[in-house]
Amino acid sequence: MSEGKLRVGVLVSGSGSNLQALIDACAAPDHPAEIVTVISNRPGVRALDRAKAAGIPAVVFDHKNYADRTSFDADMQKALDAAGVEFICLAGFMRLLTTAFVEHWSGRMINIHPSLLPSFKGLNVQQRAIDAGARFAGCTVHFVTPEMDVGPIIQQAVVPIHQDDTGDTLAARILVQEHRIYPACLKWVAEGRVRIEGERVFLDGANYPDAALHNPSSEPIG
Repeated sequence: MSEGKLRVGVLVSGSGSNLQALIDACAAPDHPAEIVTVISNRPGVRALDRAKAAGIPAVVFDHKNYADRTSFDADMQKALDAAGVEFICLAGFMRLLTTAFVEHWSGRMINIHPSLLPSFKGLNVQQRAIDAGARFAGCTVHFVTPEMDVGPIIQQAVVPIHQDDTGDTLAARILVQEHRIYPACLKWVAEGRVRIEGERVFLDGANYPDAALHNPSSEPIG
């Protein structure tokens, strides 16, 4: 393990493409964070293979073996403590966490969600955005609070919705952006550049764009 780097635990439930993006980013010698453990609530998922390939210790706590969320979270907490985890990234982790667990990690746990929060919380968000007639979708990295898909927002990426989009095609374009902004947000946190004031996140040295995006384009047709 590297001295001075933020020790990160990543919680997963599926393929782990965002986990891979974090692994790839943290592989840079000068990256200020290091993934020290991966925890899955489902055995046999691809995310575990990704952790193994990267030489990262992984633990499985099958949620089906637990009578309640409290005991499940307690075992996860023991594993996180044993690994010396200082910060948590949720990467496609499909379990609701207890209030006690979330409050223990308050300000030290982030999540990525495939919509522009606070719009379209929950599941199937890409198709819901299309069905609602939205012109833009995207993804959001935010701090985790006890309420699902709520918490101070660090960064968002905006993805235009195309007229012929399906939920799957839109999700694929959003995922590309997820893989860009999640590692960036973890890096900012590890560098100590992120602070929370009330419901807002402030980033030291942030660049804010002036350009606007129109969808459909305002340019003449034809």
